[in-house]
Amino acid sequence: MSIEKFLNQSLSNWMNGEGPHSDIVLTSRIRLARNLKDFLFPTVFSQEDSKRVLEYIEKIIPFLNEYPLKNIELLKMDQLQELQKQVLVEKHLISPNLAKESLNGACLLSENENISIMINEEDHIRIQVLLSGLQLERALEIANMVDDQIEKQVDYAYNEVYGYLTSCPTNVGTGLRASVMMHLPGLVMTQQMSQLIPSINQLGLVVRGIYGEGSEALGNIFQISNQITLGKSEQDVLFDLNGVVEQIISQERAARETIRKTSEVQLEDKVFRSLGVLTNCRIIESKEAAQCLSDVRMGIDMGYIKNISKTILNELMILTQPGFLQQYAGGPLRPFDRDVRRAKLIRERLFLERNK
Repeated sequence: MSIEKFLNQSLSNWMNGEGPHSDIVLTSRIRLARNLKDFLFPTVFSQEDSKRVLEYIEKIIPFLNEYPLKNIELLKMDQLQELQKQVLVEKHLISPNLAKESLNGACLLSENENISIMINEEDHIRIQVLLSGLQLERALEIANMVDDQIEKQVDYAYNEVYGYLTSCPTNVGTGLRASVMMHLPGLVMTQQMSQLIPSINQLGLVVRGIYGEGSEALGNIFQISNQITLGKSEQDVLFDLNGVVEQIISQERAARETIRKTSEVQLEDKVFRSLGVLTNCRIIESKEAAQCLSDVRMGIDMGYIKNISKTILNELMILTQPGFLQQYAGGPLRPFDRDVRRAKLIRERLFLERNK
């Protein structure tokens, strides 16, 4: 396996749209933050310290040979081009922080891209598991299996009172960050989302954009995650998040039905106008493309469009990002050229889907 495989394969296994409630919940993610005992934490260490951590972890990779870590691949950030790192960020396989700022940063990736272990990010080790649909419990089960394999080979920084020690105080305890990525056009169109976000925050959860903290909710896609780990068990965190997510799913479905009952002609017009734009455009910016893809995705989920798979929409969400477009072009593109190439790619992909 090589870096090209991870870069050229647009549709990761976790984007296959086969999980529970996948019409609304695109993915479930579990992330475990861990640090090594007797090493300075990344927030204060030097380049030499980070090199020692990476070398230490490299030595244990041959021993990570059981399910689900068999055939895992190491990618070192300093050996990748900026464009290659951007593609990995767009596929949610690494964080923007690891791509831009880490010292001796690296990532261990599973072949199906469900598992990503970031090294020397904000913590020494960040285990990430991504699954399609609402599968937080299964994702945590896999993450714990990965964690157990690693812990057989290393000593973690752990305190009997506080739990796992992390660079950020909000991660101390279980080190668990659970999140779901949700497609919520109904709540946005009925203007309920702006009211819902403060309520979610009051429950100890946080709402972010498609690429996490500081990012925009492109295409009506939001990430919802727990904010605090200290004093809560893993089961408590998942119970609270699952409860809120299930309520949001119900509200999103109700919002879509309300729009269908009160404004069906306008809804159909919106869906098919967006499909027309995607099918015929010659220039399209990423923000407009994301909105049109969102409209078409809702049209598929609500039964208005029957000859396009929602998996194609998942694929195009990734393929139309700036990094992917430039990766396929073989190098950097001007913004205008990206917009032209994006439009051409969408047209061709939809043509193939509708004529297969």
